[in-house]
Amino acid sequence: MRRAVRHPVDHKVIGEHRQLGDVHLHIINLSAHGFMAKGSLDLGRGERVIIRLPVIGRIEAHLIWAHDERSGFQFERIIRTDDFLKLIDAIQPNPRLRPRR
Repeated sequence: MRRAVRHPVDHKVIGEHRQLGDVHLHIINLSAHGFMAKGSLDLGRGERVIIRLPVIGRIEAHLIWAHDERSGFQFERIIRTDDFLKLIDAIQPNPRLRPRR
């Protein structure tokens, strides 16, 4: 899965954690398999959050790794290519950073 193409984004969301409640996430890159967030999080490896993304709606992700101020999450399911392209269009305002079609 590390071969998945990552797209740079700057998108803030509020995730829902079962015990902590609202968790603020700043997504800095995104793929159809998961995302990387920037900022300090009080989560352990394997913990789950539910986030809401444009086009996709609610999707669950679990923490794969955390190092310093960055953390990587894997989605519970892979986002379909057509929906992923619409998602990138919705949250990536810079057309130069959008995937070529």
